[in-house]
This record gives sequence, C-alpha cells and structure tokens, in this order.
Amino acid sequence: MTLRVLVVAHNHPDFHPGGTEIFAHDLFREYRGRADVETLFLAATNRLHREQRPGTSFQAVGQATDEVILWSGHFDRFYMSQIDSYGTVPHLVSLLEEFRPDVVHIHHMLLIGAEFIALVRRVVPNARIVMTLHDYYAICSHDGLMMRTKGRERCDRASPTRCSTCFPDISADKFLLRERFLKTLLGQVDLFIAPSRFIKERFVEWGLPANTIDVLPNGRPAAEPAAHRPSPDGRRQVFGYFGNLNPWKGVPSLLKAAQRLIATGNEDFELRLHGGAPFQAKDFVDSIDSLIEDTDPHVVRLGPYQRSEIPSLIAAVDWVVVPSIWWENAPLVIQEAFLHRRPVITSNIGGMAEAVRDGIDGLHVRPDDPIALANTMRRAMDSPKLWDDLVSGIKPPATITEIADRHLAAYRGIGRRGEVIQLKANAA
Repeated sequence: MTLRVLVVAHNHPDFHPGGTEIFAHDLFREYRGRADVETLFLAATNRLHREQRPGTSFQAVGQATDEVILWSGHFDRFYMSQIDSYGTVPHLVSLLEEFRPDVVHIHHMLLIGAEFIALVRRVVPNARIVMTLHDYYAICSHDGLMMRTKGRERCDRASPTRCSTCFPDISADKFLLRERFLKTLLGQVDLFIAPSRFIKERFVEWGLPANTIDVLPNGRPAAEPAAHRPSPDGRRQVFGYFGNLNPWKGVPSLLKAAQRLIATGNEDFELRLHGGAPFQAKDFVDSIDSLIEDTDPHVVRLGPYQRSEIPSLIAAVDWVVVPSIWWENAPLVIQEAFLHRRPVITSNIGGMAEAVRDGIDGLHVRPDDPIALANTMRRAMDSPKLWDDLVSGIKPPATITEIADRHLAAYRGIGRRGEVIQLKANAA
C-alpha cells in the first residue's frame, strides 16, 4: 500500500542551506525514489529569500512538481504562530485536502506556524503527525539557542520567570502563555524524533513525555570519501571550518586560537574558513574581518560554498573544527567530516560531545576557550600518530537510505492513541 508523506520544513535548502533544511530535503528525495511512497515537500519562506507573488501563497521550486514553497510573510516568532488566518491558512487547508497525507512529518514550526499541527489534525484526522526536534525553538524564544541574552552563558533550563529575565520587556505571564500554547499544540503530535539523546533529555525536562520521543540520528547521502591530503612529513596541520559565521558557532574563539598559536611560535599551520556571514550585525562582521586580518596568511577565508563542493573542499584539510558555544543538537558537518574520514575537534557540550568520541574519532575541547582550543590544535598537528589513530576509529554515518527505512518503519508503527497527550507546564 502506498504511503503518502508530506515533509514540512521552514525553508528550502536552495534558499537557506541550513542543516535542518538539508536533512529534511534529503529525506524527501529518498522517499521520492521509493515505489511504495508518494511524497510532497512543503517549505515555508519569506521575503528574506523571495518576494510575495499575487494570487496564492504557494510558489514553485524550479520545474519540480512535488516541491512547494509557502510564502509566509506574517508570522509571530514569539508564539511561533501563523497569524495570517485569511491568506496562508486557507491555502494550507486546500493543500491538505488535495494531497490527503497519511503522514505529516514536520521538521520545524518556523514560518509554517505551530497551529499547523492542529490544522492537520482537523483536516486529515487520521494522518500520523511526526515532528523532528532539530533545535530548541519551542523551549527558548532566543532563536532556540538556549543561550542567555546577556553575556555568553548557556542556559540549562527554561521557566517563565527565568525567560523573562532574558527579555525584561516581556512578562513572565506571557512566557507562561507561550509555553502552554505550544505544549497544547505539541500534545497532538503522535511521535517526536530526536537526532541526539541530549535534545531528547532537554525536551523531557521541559515536559514532553519520554515515551513519545524516539532517538534516531540524521543520515547523509552515500558518497565516496574524499582522499586524504598528501603529507610527506606526516604532519597534519590543516584545519577546516564549515558553516555560517555567527557568534554562536564559535568562530571568534577559533580565530583567537589561531592568534595564540602564532603568538607562541606555532606558525606552521593553516586554517581554512568555509562559509558566509548572512544576516549578521556589522560589529560582528567587522570583528571577524579584523581577526582574519591579524592571522593572515595562516587563515584562509574561502566564503560560502555549495553542497556539491564539500568533497573537494574537505580534501584540502586534515581536521574539521566545530567550536560552537551553544548546545548544538546534531550538526551535519560532523557527519560530513566522518563520511570523508576526517577527525573532528569539537566543543564538549550538547549533541557535539555525543557525536564525537573523545580520543576515538576526534577531540573534545572546552567551548569558548581560545587557549584550550589552541592547545588542542597544537597537540593535533604535532602528533601524526594521534591523527592516524583517530581516523582508524571513525565510523561512517548512517546513509540517508538506512535512516529513511527507519523513519518509514517508525511511521508505520504509530498506533492511534485516541487522546491528546497532556503536557505539564513548568512552574513560573
């Protein structure tokens, strides 16, 4: 029997190539090739990436007939709410009525709106609703970062009162209302998928029942590993960073670590920065430019890249560095590194510490600590045997084919619960 699967993301990787969009689209493409699956990809976007077009909220993506863009210019980020009840919502109803999905797999509520869950339940009541917990947006209104708004402190819990201290202009009552609003809607989800144990634990602490969350890693399309860089003397001193440049990805700490290596006489290394700095404040961009200038010629800024370029770019590096200072969940860059047999130097927090085994396939380092990172980079390039040992310990990530099989099995294993889960609200 054919399974009709609607895959929903908060943007399209052609417009915004973030990890969530990439994985959701990879999963969709894998479903597209299955004889027993009929699938449709629905991505929401706004004028940051596309202008509105008259007549409908929907737009096409190239010539694809099974990929639809929902233009969502009216969205309340605080409540994660789609407020265009006269424009966007009726078009979503029409799409659901026409496609009649058996499964709706939501990868994010941004732009599409948290009410979409209730809309699915009303329009196609027998559909199974699945949601992947890619980040902490439901818990944290600070862009889902679980970072305090003052200083660089990671936040290990959320409550209305605590959240209000981050946003003094928003009362604790409003944060409590936000929490209960989102939990009421999330209570209609049949199954949550967590790409790491860490994020499952965070959502269980917040109030989601543990038995509704399955831990299932992301996967990568199968690819031939990039060859290792020739190294006649055995030293492995070329480091690579892949991803957007922003304050939470730890790029300032990485560049300060490079400064320290130079200052202490360790100049035989290269750091290759891959990625742009979209939507970043001028002060941050200026500070990055200054740090790169101070570390020239050891730091090479290579700018944004296409997914198809990753094998050739990673072929030029020995190590991949993931220095994020926030609780990353399951960075695809770590899977890309392991796919191409590169050990990873990463912060020892969140899903990063879970994905990289310290001393086995990579090295852990204290986050936001340039001195510790510089010392780890020095150790990495001064010990060829360490690099060899870590490479031998790398296990390739699961392929997207394997992960799609597991997702489909999870969909088919969902029974009708017959009642909405009651999620507890945190005390103020």
